[in-house]
Amino acid sequence: MASLSKEVNGNWTFIEGGARVEAIKYDGKTAKVVGHEPMLGCCLLVGSVTARSYSSRDYWLTTEILEILEKNDKFVRFRTKNSIYRLNC
Repeated sequence: MASLSKEVNGNWTFIEGGARVEAIKYDGKTAKVVGHEPMLGCCLLVGSVTARSYSSRDYWLTTEILEILEKNDKFVRFRTKNSIYRLNC
């Protein structure tokens, strides 16, 4: 199961986790899943494949990924338009 954390003031804060990891490419009119790991020019959705609760969301969707900062077999660290995230694999 993957987990997504966000860098806040130099510390990592857990955001969301689950088996669903999708790189989503928007072309202005439609959205298409193009992969299952962080990719440049895509937003990343992380969360549950099926709903876990009755809350307003069971996933997190980042803004567009601008840069892959670090990638290894344990995690991918990347920068979006407004945050730095780490996806633990």
